[in-house]
Amino acid sequence: MKLKRLEIFGFKSFGRKAVLEFNSQITAIVGPNGSGKSNVAEGIRFVLGEQSMKSMRGKRGEDLIFNGSHSTGRANRANVTIVFDNSKREFALDFDEVAIGREVYRDGTNQYFVNGSQVRLKDVLELLAAVHIGASGHHMISQGEADHILNANPKERREMLEDALGLKIYQYKRAESERRLEKTELNMKEADALRREIAPHLRFLKKQVEKLQEGKELRERLLGLYREYLKREEMYIEYKKKDIAGRKHGPTNELADLNMKIERARQELAKESAGDEKSERLLAVESRLRDARKRHDELSRTLGRLEGMVEFEEKQLKKKQAALVHKEETPIRLGDVEALASELEEEFLNGERSNDLNDIKNVFSKLRNVIRSFIARHKEKAGQQSLTEEDHRELSALKDEKAKAEGSLREIGEESRVLEGKYQAVKAEIDQEKERSRDTERALFEMMARRGERESELDRIRNEEENLAREERHIEEELNEARTLLGQAVLDYSGVVIDTGEVMKELREEQETRRRMIERGKIKLEDIGASGGEDAEKEYKETSERDLYLEREIEDLVKTQESLRDLIVELNEKLDTEFKGGVKKINKQFGEFFKLMFGGGVAELNIVKIERRKHRDTDIDLSDIPGEQGPELVEGEEEDEEGIDISVSLPHKKIRGLQMLSGGERALTSIALLFAISQVNPPPFMVLDETDAALDEANSRKYGDMIENLARYSQLMVITHNRETMSRAGVLYGITMGSDAVSKVLSIAFEEAVEVAK
Repeated sequence: MKLKRLEIFGFKSFGRKAVLEFNSQITAIVGPNGSGKSNVAEGIRFVLGEQSMKSMRGKRGEDLIFNGSHSTGRANRANVTIVFDNSKREFALDFDEVAIGREVYRDGTNQYFVNGSQVRLKDVLELLAAVHIGASGHHMISQGEADHILNANPKERREMLEDALGLKIYQYKRAESERRLEKTELNMKEADALRREIAPHLRFLKKQVEKLQEGKELRERLLGLYREYLKREEMYIEYKKKDIAGRKHGPTNELADLNMKIERARQELAKESAGDEKSERLLAVESRLRDARKRHDELSRTLGRLEGMVEFEEKQLKKKQAALVHKEETPIRLGDVEALASELEEEFLNGERSNDLNDIKNVFSKLRNVIRSFIARHKEKAGQQSLTEEDHRELSALKDEKAKAEGSLREIGEESRVLEGKYQAVKAEIDQEKERSRDTERALFEMMARRGERESELDRIRNEEENLAREERHIEEELNEARTLLGQAVLDYSGVVIDTGEVMKELREEQETRRRMIERGKIKLEDIGASGGEDAEKEYKETSERDLYLEREIEDLVKTQESLRDLIVELNEKLDTEFKGGVKKINKQFGEFFKLMFGGGVAELNIVKIERRKHRDTDIDLSDIPGEQGPELVEGEEEDEEGIDISVSLPHKKIRGLQMLSGGERALTSIALLFAISQVNPPPFMVLDETDAALDEANSRKYGDMIENLARYSQLMVITHNRETMSRAGVLYGITMGSDAVSKVLSIAFEEAVEVAK
């Protein structure tokens, strides 16, 4: 990689645009004091991201902008652009040239550019660190700072060497990993806190969902029981209807036939026994007997209906009684609630007027006792509640009506028995009076007896029909309740497969047992409240998914934390290994340059431990106070760091240590060390700002030899007044300043001048 040119506009004394081309390995910049030649070096510092205004001889960003003169207006911004040859792709950019620019405005705003695109300072520093150009400035040695590395403390020297050895990229990665690790740990704490926050709510929702699931399972079981029950009832009723219809058809037809025959027989008998008073009596008794039987049948049907109504009303009263048992559903008088609110309001006012914590606690205690007493009082009232007289009034009326019907039925039954006796008595009289057998009369009596049997049989069948109709009404009620509780799905029982013979063989008590099981299931389902749980299930699902997401997030963060820690350990090991290896190589070059500069002697870098003074977590000794302990050391104290110390030994002098060196000796030592560093890990370019100012003629020649040797590895830009140093340059730039206070650039290419001279 090669430094191609530097463009300066508006920076310090460069009021007009100046371009410096670097076509030689050694470029010298000369000029009188105050002409602005050091501003070139500071411009390079500026564009490479220097943040210290002190190192650029300013206090604020505005000081870096050309401030104008009596003939030239001031600039509004300062811009410096440095251009590198990237044909070998040392920079990780797919361009043949890489231009890094920086602008500062009078409000102090800075902008950075790479090939015209605005970037961050961090991007510029990382881009430069990848090619061993760091922020410590080992590649830029300004006037008066040549021995900065000697004056620095061990920690600062280590940082300089790490920068020079190209280890900043690892430090950037380590710092980034540590920031990511800190952020990861913070995210872990936040995720864990969120999980702890939602855990109680999740447990509550889980119980709710389990209860709802239990309700769903109960609904399914109840649905199955209902379907089987309804299917069996439907099959039973259908079978009974067909059976009754089959049994009713024969007696009905036979009764109709008997009535016709009896009527004809009566007509014949009337002809035979016209005027027969006993026969008339017999017919009258028969008529009354038929009327009594007819009224008996009507009362039987009425009694059946009343029994059904009584049974339905008793069922409704049982449900109401069961509802009263559940105290949670017991209504409370508005007046009682208003009295409670008034009492609570009074206690709240007492608490608000007091500033004493004990009084406030007493208020809360009274509030708790008032609420508990209110609940207990109404629970007791709820336990004492029962069905009222009004609730029993309709049932009592129905029972009275039923009792009257039963009494009337008994009276009609007694009347029928009396008429039957009279009928038999009259018949006996007629039999006694009539000795001869009359076929017609006998046939009539037989037919009437047969008709009585058939009518009784039909009465029994009609009773069965009434009972069956009552059961149908019960089934309809069950269907309505089931539909309300379980929805339309309960009506879909057509797919239930049950053998008809099994249904008819089964005792009705077993079906009643199923009905009682259904009733118990309905009560339990109502207690659970399984309906309307979609919102709770949705919330539980969302909360569970969030908890699972947080759990996975924490697991991922733990893995990230472990990988970052491993990466930091790996980077520390790599830094330590490469740093120690680099120090070893620098020591070799440092010793050789030192001997060259001083004609002998020994100089080397040593890795030393930087001890940290451990402090205590308090400066107050509490050991003399009972129950207190003395100050303890803070746990987690960082390990001792390593730094760099420099030891020198001059030839023919008993001088060991930097403190005993003269100014010239310190300058030569610092130059030897800086050149040694540059030999081990040569930077792409170096800027030497009058680092040879303190050298005599002999040492200047040595210095010139050293920079020629160094130029084989790095491109050099030397700001100097030394003629020996100038003679080693391939291009010489002269900086001048006229009356307009603007720095101007003149150039001489020595290599071209030699060719022209020849």
